[in-house]
Amino acid sequence: MALSIKARARLAAREAAKSVGGGLIGASTVGMLRTTRYFDPVKTSNFFARVTKTIGPRLREHRIGRANLTAAFPEKSPEEIEQILMGVWDNLGRVGAEFAHMDHVWDYDRAHPENSRIELPKPTIERFDHIRDDGKPALIFASHLANWELPALAAVAHGLDTAILYRRPNIASADRIIQEMRQVNMGTLIPAGRDAPLRLAEALKQGQHVAMLVDQYLTGGVEVTFFGRKTRANPMLARLLRQVECPIHGVRVIRKPGFRFTTELTEEIPPVRDADGKIDIQGTTQAITNVVEGWVREYPEQWLWLHRRWR
Repeated sequence: MALSIKARARLAAREAAKSVGGGLIGASTVGMLRTTRYFDPVKTSNFFARVTKTIGPRLREHRIGRANLTAAFPEKSPEEIEQILMGVWDNLGRVGAEFAHMDHVWDYDRAHPENSRIELPKPTIERFDHIRDDGKPALIFASHLANWELPALAAVAHGLDTAILYRRPNIASADRIIQEMRQVNMGTLIPAGRDAPLRLAEALKQGQHVAMLVDQYLTGGVEVTFFGRKTRANPMLARLLRQVECPIHGVRVIRKPGFRFTTELTEEIPPVRDADGKIDIQGTTQAITNVVEGWVREYPEQWLWLHRRWR
């Protein structure tokens, strides 16, 4: 049925308002990110953390996080759950502040590690060197733990030729400034989309190290168990492995007091295979999910509990 003139006018007004609103939000985001770069990163991180800890508990996401944590940790008291949630908001505020200084956060110096805010255990350094020099591509997964932008900086800092899957913001102007900041020390950025699997597979065939976040719910993903509950996860990493067999590693960042971080690269994680010896998509995705769950159990206050991981 054709829309009436009034209906078309209302629709046009809504679209115009959405466009203007998006433009204003985008301009605000760009302005905030650019302005934040002029302030001391530690003081800004502390300030952003105070703001999110004040505002966060009033938002719908706080209730989502509480429900998630209560289901994941039934043994914890309501007071313990709230304490974890405040840590989640603290971490989220710091991530926002650190993003504006991303080109300065990674300062690891092998010659003088004592002067760096980044801590790298010796096994992690050895593994980075090995996957850089072994002449093979690799699949590397990470999660929304601590500052989830740092693993990409770690890869490039250790000489890895990396292609990174990322989700593009809906607001174009915000996307431009975010890409500008990310490109400083990060590898090839591949936006999520229909052609992303093809581009990532091609990167693997060319010997690159392909990295992605794997811990969010995906409609249409494969079923996995996470904290004892059924959910769905993105099987892209396992599907890429079927096309190009290569080592799998996980990388996590742990936030430490005093604007410091520890980065850890796991040993090679063996994929799960079916009876015919092929990569088992569901089984391999579950194996990766198990690693992420172990990380989150160790530092629950540093994971992003604020989204609907179970549905």
